[in-house]
Amino acid sequence: MRPTIRDGDDRGQVAIEFLGMVPLILITLALLWQVVLVGYTYTLAANAADEGARACAVGSDYNEAALRHLDGAWRDGAVVGGCSPSGGMANLTVAVSVPVLLPGVGGLFRVDATAGAISEEGLKR
Repeated sequence: MRPTIRDGDDRGQVAIEFLGMVPLILITLALLWQVVLVGYTYTLAANAADEGARACAVGSDYNEAALRHLDGAWRDGAVVGGCSPSGGMANLTVAVSVPVLLPGVGGLFRVDATAGAISEEGLKR
């Protein structure tokens, strides 16, 4: 005996549709997570440049001050530019790599952040 197929029988349809959507959902979540990592990297780079510029302005170790404000995965491969006090301003640039999906994995592209602070070198009190 052959099983009969009833008209309008859609048992299992939701499961099949869900299985078809799983890859799209996962790709969307991965892209959203990558956007979060890009934004966080920009924030970290800007904060590190700002702290390094402040240290440069008072004659402290600007390299250590900038790197102290980067988390472990972002600290690896970060480049702190030289301190350039000119015209009463101390400027500093920090370059950080954006990780691919997981901090510490690869580098999607580099983020450069530049900050300046009023130089206190030579000021009299």
